[in-house]
Amino acid sequence: MAKVILSVPDISCEHCQKAIEGALGKEKGVASVKVNVPERKVYLDYDPSAITLDNVSAILDDEGYAIAATVQA
Repeated sequence: MAKVILSVPDISCEHCQKAIEGALGKEKGVASVKVNVPERKVYLDYDPSAITLDNVSAILDDEGYAIAATVQA
């Protein structure tokens, strides 16, 4: 498993949290996803052999959120 912290500046409310956690949480290879609204960060544990960060970025783009930065946790 890999862990990353995604900086997503457009996170502003509980709706954003639910949309992101719902979209990523159902994906194969995602072990856990937690959104911190005040920090505007997504904490993601995932299996890189099942889902890539490019896939994650595309999913978030479809939900209307862009990743500003990625940090290995």
